[in-house]
Amino acid sequence: AGELMVIVVFFHENRKNREALLDFLVSRFPCISSLMYVVNAKKNDSLADQTAVLYHGNDHITEEMEGLKFRIGPKSFYQTNTRQALQLYRTVKRMAALTGSEIVYDLYIAAFVAGSAGKVIGLEYVREAVDDARLNARMNDIGNVRFFHGDIMKILNEDFIRLNGTPDVVITDPPRAGMHAEVVKTILRSAPDKIIYVSCNVATQARDIMMLSGTYTVSEIQPLDMFPHTHHIENVVLLVRDAG
Repeated sequence: AGELMVIVVFFHENRKNREALLDFLVSRFPCISSLMYVVNAKKNDSLADQTAVLYHGNDHITEEMEGLKFRIGPKSFYQTNTRQALQLYRTVKRMAALTGSEIVYDLYIAAFVAGSAGKVIGLEYVREAVDDARLNARMNDIGNVRFFHGDIMKILNEDFIRLNGTPDVVITDPPRAGMHAEVVKTILRSAPDKIIYVSCNVATQARDIMMLSGTYTVSEIQPLDMFPHTHHIENVVLLVRDAG
């Protein structure tokens, strides 16, 4: 939609220097519609437990994809390569081949597939991302999605599945470390017909698929170039439960 959010991360607070840098960005790049900063004393790239402070503009940006509008905050998950994101989401939706009656457990793109499913259960670790997802569902008049916040390893268990329904399809897009072994075990026990596994790390993806083998067979693999001019790819794998 042409909006741009920039988040500058500082290791420690130095108000004079921080404001000088941020003021320069505002004056030099008027295209920035949302400028935020984070003071992260951990000296790493993890921001889920940090506070993003608004310095200039709006506290969110808005993207649009196939008629759906998405409110994106500083901790929302959204692919930065928006053109390829559409191709990625379309690939996942095509592989899911939903007929309108399925229960989908979605750790990824709940709003995008909701129109083709009976019910979608969205799971997310970052609370702010869940808040944005719920707002996006209301904004797009999507009523068949429920979002839950928490550590997937802890909340995705047999009690949760009993309360929310056994999934027909699971869509998962874990961090680079891949899925926790307990999450894999829970998915195996729930026995969905299909698993669509999106990954930015094919090594951990292959490891997890090995744990699913014997029950699931790889039916299709589709890599996407989300990161031009690098060796990285986003890889989508469709796994289908074996008969019998």
